[in-house]
Amino acid sequence: MVLHCHAAVVTISTPNLAKLSQFYSDLLGMGPHIYIEGVYAEFQLPGLQLGIFEPRGGDRQEFSSPGGAMSLCLQVCYLEKAIENLVELGYPPPGEIITASHGREIYAYDPCGNRIILYESQTNPKLDS
Repeated sequence: MVLHCHAAVVTISTPNLAKLSQFYSDLLGMGPHIYIEGVYAEFQLPGLQLGIFEPRGGDRQEFSSPGGAMSLCLQVCYLEKAIENLVELGYPPPGEIITASHGREIYAYDPCGNRIILYESQTNPKLDS
């Protein structure tokens, strides 16, 4: 049997939905298009929905795990501007820009310690940001 998928949503669990939703609102320059206080926030990105949820009390253990297993990769037009934004938000990337086969990238972390990889593709022309 083939899975017929119509959409994909990446979700991040957090014990503090308000804080993490505000971080991603500030980082992405947009508010969530769905927000249910204390329960769920969803951002509509090009080609992806990013959901953030606060697990219910009995489910918290199931959704707690050490960071590093998953990375949210966001392609940006200007890597230095994206880094400046993270610094302004109080979450500066701890390392340096890396040159990879697909372009330049840097690792950063959201307030809950989830890894964010910001990358600037070497093949895509610069767009207005």
